[in-house]
Amino acid sequence: MEIASLYQDLEYKDDKPVIKVLFETSFTKEIRIAMKKGTQMKEHKTSFPIVVEIVEGEINFGIQNQIKNLEKGDLIALEVSIPHSLEAIEDSIVRLTLTKNDEVDR
Repeated sequence: MEIASLYQDLEYKDDKPVIKVLFETSFTKEIRIAMKKGTQMKEHKTSFPIVVEIVEGEINFGIQNQIKNLEKGDLIALEVSIPHSLEAIEDSIVRLTLTKNDEVDR
């Protein structure tokens, strides 16, 4: 059994998102991304499907030449190799669920 808090040791940086692996199970990696207002994750894509949840705040999620506004409580699931980007509209906490074989670095 694994227990983690999305709020424990929460840290924001002015110039880039703060990425922390909360825990790994036999099938997933649970990641917290803390984004200060105005910070971005440039366009990238994944080798495995992912699920992104907005725990706190608001982000613009760029996908397929569109911007989707995601707020607290919203989730989005992406299949393999879909380019996407994130920009924090306000201080935000994002939960990222990766498959076990995926890499954390983006």
